[in-house]
Amino acid sequence: MKKLILKSLLLLALCLSFTSCTSCEEKKTEAEEATTEAVESTEEAVNDVEEEVENEAKEVEGDVEGAAEDVKDAVEGAAEDVKDAAEGAADDAKEKAAGELEKAADKLKKKDN
Repeated sequence: MKKLILKSLLLLALCLSFTSCTSCEEKKTEAEEATTEAVESTEEAVNDVEEEVENEAKEVEGDVEGAAEDVKDAVEGAAEDVKDAAEGAADDAKEKAAGELEKAADKLKKKDN
């Protein structure tokens, strides 16, 4: 009878250990699946972030190019304005000098007469 009880206990212990190993294997499989899913999700997130960064970089590049073009146009416009103002000042100075020369010439003519 003792032997029968001991054998039953041994058999019960073996069954429990197999059950335990089976549940460990199931948990291992679940953990592997969860890890695989996490890796895939991470890869997808990284790809999404890379895509967003590329899109933002292209958008910023376009904005910078537009701003550079605006600055170029503004500088060219300012240079043209300065050139026009300088030409106008030069024309005014020529006219004023010509007027002064005429006045001086008239004064000389009046003195000679």
